[in-house]
Amino acid sequence: NAMPEKMKKHLILTLLIGLAIARLQAQTDEKTQIETLIKDFYFEGWMTGDTAKVGKAMHPTCHLKFFRDNVFTDISRADYLSRFKPKEKTAGTEGRIVLLDVTGNIASAKCELETPKALFTDYFNLIKTNEGWFIVDKISTRVDK
Repeated sequence: NAMPEKMKKHLILTLLIGLAIARLQAQTDEKTQIETLIKDFYFEGWMTGDTAKVGKAMHPTCHLKFFRDNVFTDISRADYLSRFKPKEKTAGTEGRIVLLDVTGNIASAKCELETPKALFTDYFNLIKTNEGWFIVDKISTRVDK
């Protein structure tokens, strides 16, 4: 007793829609995990000088790179974290995720950290490992106000 052709097509279409929804949900979950990592750990740690929070967001191999005053600088994670000092969050300071692109276990995020004195734009490359998402590379620029 064969299934009618119309019913087969309906079943296949339903399965394809279900798979598409599952894929979108998985991507949404990954984006939520990345947003939490960046906002709750990187931004919050950066704004308060909490090296434990910033460090949790960054993979041990992470490097920060920037070009300023005609000098290319490459800073290790340890060197970067050593520059932070605990402080109260400065009024008028905020972090924003401008763009977020996820493909499987890799992602790219464009972020802005704005202080009363400067606007920092960071591009993060991220990888998801068995331990979760990490910033594995960061390039940055600064515009003074």
